[in-house]
Amino acid sequence: MAPLQTATVPIITLPRGSVLLPGIVQRIPVSSNRPDVASLLAAVYTRAASKTPRGRIDTVPIACVPLASPLLGPNGQLLIQSGDNNDNNENKSESVEVDPAKASKNDLFSWGVAAKITGVEGRGTGEFTLLVEGLARVRVEKIYTDKAFLEAKVAYFPDEALGPNLPDRSLEQLFQHLKLLSRELVAILRLSALLPRTAGSNPGLSPLLARRLDLFILRQKQPGTLADFMANIVESSYEERLQILSLVDVKSRVAKVIELLDRQVGNIKNRVKITTFSATTLPFLERDPNKRDDDVWGPGKPRVPNVNKGTAPAPGVPLLPPFGLVGGGQPKGGNQDEDQEPNEIEELQRRLEAAKLTPEAAKVAERELKRLKKIHPAQAEYAVTRTYLETLAEIPWSTMTDDRLGPETLARARKQLDDDHYGLEKVKKRLLEYLAVLRLKQSINDDVDAQIKKAEEEFGVSSIKKVDDSTEASTMTDQAAELEEKIKANTAKIEILKGKRMVDKSPILLLVGPPGVGKTSLARSVATALGRKFHRISLGGVRDEAEIRGHRRTYVAAMPGLIVQGLKKVGVTNPVFLLDEIDKVGGSNHHGDPSAAMLEVLDPEQNHNFNDHYVNTPIDLSKVMFIATANSLDTIPAPLLDRMEMIYIPGYTTLEKRHIALQHLIPKQIRANGLSPDQVVFTDEVVSKIIESYTREAGVRNLEREVSSVLRGKAVEYADAKDSGHPEKYNPVLTVEDIERFLGIEKFEEEIAEKTSRPGIVTGLVAYSSGGNGSILFIEVADMPGNGSVQLTGKLGDVLKESVEVALTWVKAHAYDLGLTQSPTENIMKDRSIHVHCPSGSIPKDGPSSGVGQAVALISLFSGRPVPPTMAMTGEISLRGRITAVGGIKEKLIGALRAGVKTVLLPTQNRKEVKDLPQEVKDGLKIIHVGHVWEAIRHVWPDGQWPGEEEYLRTGGIQSRL
Repeated sequence: MAPLQTATVPIITLPRGSVLLPGIVQRIPVSSNRPDVASLLAAVYTRAASKTPRGRIDTVPIACVPLASPLLGPNGQLLIQSGDNNDNNENKSESVEVDPAKASKNDLFSWGVAAKITGVEGRGTGEFTLLVEGLARVRVEKIYTDKAFLEAKVAYFPDEALGPNLPDRSLEQLFQHLKLLSRELVAILRLSALLPRTAGSNPGLSPLLARRLDLFILRQKQPGTLADFMANIVESSYEERLQILSLVDVKSRVAKVIELLDRQVGNIKNRVKITTFSATTLPFLERDPNKRDDDVWGPGKPRVPNVNKGTAPAPGVPLLPPFGLVGGGQPKGGNQDEDQEPNEIEELQRRLEAAKLTPEAAKVAERELKRLKKIHPAQAEYAVTRTYLETLAEIPWSTMTDDRLGPETLARARKQLDDDHYGLEKVKKRLLEYLAVLRLKQSINDDVDAQIKKAEEEFGVSSIKKVDDSTEASTMTDQAAELEEKIKANTAKIEILKGKRMVDKSPILLLVGPPGVGKTSLARSVATALGRKFHRISLGGVRDEAEIRGHRRTYVAAMPGLIVQGLKKVGVTNPVFLLDEIDKVGGSNHHGDPSAAMLEVLDPEQNHNFNDHYVNTPIDLSKVMFIATANSLDTIPAPLLDRMEMIYIPGYTTLEKRHIALQHLIPKQIRANGLSPDQVVFTDEVVSKIIESYTREAGVRNLEREVSSVLRGKAVEYADAKDSGHPEKYNPVLTVEDIERFLGIEKFEEEIAEKTSRPGIVTGLVAYSSGGNGSILFIEVADMPGNGSVQLTGKLGDVLKESVEVALTWVKAHAYDLGLTQSPTENIMKDRSIHVHCPSGSIPKDGPSSGVGQAVALISLFSGRPVPPTMAMTGEISLRGRITAVGGIKEKLIGALRAGVKTVLLPTQNRKEVKDLPQEVKDGLKIIHVGHVWEAIRHVWPDGQWPGEEEYLRTGGIQSRL
């Protein structure tokens, strides 16, 4: 490497055994036997005064040159091999004593270090110490002895600054190896400090010093700088340090330092034996009785490396540079702050200030920070307190996501929700209402802010004008009093305006519905529509109250609860939190009651002051939009349910499933199975077949699985056709026959309306308990000679059995009015038994919706009049014959239309549900509302004559409700 420049500079001859390397700060004691250093310092002060106005001595360049060794040549080559005994060579090199103050050119080593004087420490007794910092390697070209101190013409050899990616691969490997060995040495020295101390031994590395050293090594980017730094720390002979000084080539220097580090690490490992180690206790170290201290450090060597030599009285003791203080504790200049290791506590304090804590939290943080400064890092309480403060710094106390509110907000949100989900109009309506309210509040706040700004500007202009107009002292006093009154009035006005600002409290929604209807994905769409961050908290299986409210800091491994952890993860105070499966939260046990802990979280009047046990400082959750999901309300405690706004999401109907499959599921599964949209074509008939015959669920999860199965079958066909070289044989259009080939036989069989009918058979309506699907259900009644008994089959539930009994009782009570008996006292069941059956006997059936169907079936049987096969009915009846409302109207009517039904009888009280029906259902069915059995009979048999109907019509159909 060629020198960049040459210069003539004063030189300081270093004492025997002392070598200064670039980047190292070193103390040089100056006593009465070193007049050359005193003269040099006086010359430096003179040059500094003439060079800069402030006379900074660190701007005057000098050089530090060590004494030569008889074992080394001028360029650092080893003249005499040391063999196995280094001690003899050291004694030999030290046998010739040279006074540094009287050293000649032949006594100096040919390599030195360009340096600057960074400080002078006086002792008050005529003696002082110079603090010098090495800058770059220099080669001594010529020595001048015409002054009281030596001067030399030197050539500079600075290290070339390397970028993040080292140009030489081998140098990169050596650099990583050097880092590894350096960190290993620091770790071993930290452990060796735990050894029992012997007489004359020095303490090892403190935990703080070891941590700072490790961080400095880890962050170092320049191989040459790290090699010089570790050469100053590692145990080595005087000749070895001179060799490192003479190595201008970075790769050779790094390799030499690696050799020294490897030697010392091996010696310490042989010296120390680790007998026990665990995660909760410190290692128990033993000294090897067969090893002496001199075996590790060498005879006469200190028991610790150069790190702690600053306390030794030996001259020329090197200091560590990364602590950033030289020259009387003043910070070093330049851009070296980036390379200095940051103080952990100061960094933590800056993070806490940047977090903008609430006044109460800031008070707690300040108290804990003072405690942390007084705790030794080796104590367990240090880590606990530091972790707590880091948690406080990571909680978003005031950081918010700006809601994307503007003229296009509602339209964009509506489009986002419609693109992600089909149907679910109630949920979408509620979310759009929230957005509209939020936007209106923002408009009001913008107006209030404008008024506050205007008031502040008016007050500022008027006050300045008043002060400028007043020129006399007496006038100034009057103006000051008047100004003070105006300040009070204006401050009150501004406070009133600030009180008009609208505060947003996010809603707390509970989405209830069967699995697979899109509750979880809907919450994510809400966050996308609002432009907020989203976080999901799964509450299923939570049994410990501490998982919600956090652990108290007195416990080992304490940590915040799920709510605070979620806030830390999203980093803002107004995210969208999804509380998934809130109905699966465990109840009260010996760990507390998690559902009771959720009361404070989900109470709009309390969650602005939520108290986590670990943080133990109020946290504002009022800006968090909580969306909880549940499959059932039975397991949610009533107080918790009262705090949430419930929105029921019913199962998807067949029409909705078909739309979802065509618009979302099929394109998604086509991509997932490696096909393109033109390679598979689904028709409406095929999709309906899959929905009706292979799935029976509220959501669309099984539907997606079945679609995936069909696509996998088509993928096999396409791959076979392509591999055989006949892709034209592949037919992308799916047929109903293909579905049975891919999915097997039908899992569910749909009921179809009969074309002909007979007495005793009525078509009822059913909505499956799984939700989403509905169908028709045949009610069959047969009579036979008997003793009046009633037999029920078809796996009927208790409620359905009671409906049969109520219907039979009403028919028996009105048998004479219906023209079924000759006299009012005649028993229609005399010498007769009936059998009521509902087909599909393996499927359980229950529910209060077949009462009117049972009554019409019994009347049809006893009167011998058949019911029209394309007519279906649903509704429960009372003993007075009133037809009451039932549920599942939407699913039932869609199933009826699919089964071929033309006319449907519904309870009058269900008139409101008809408004929410799809238009194609309204157009395809004739819906008749009935409120009494007599009305149903009239619509079933419009041509029939019923004696008792006249009494019903005479009273106007009015039924007493007393």
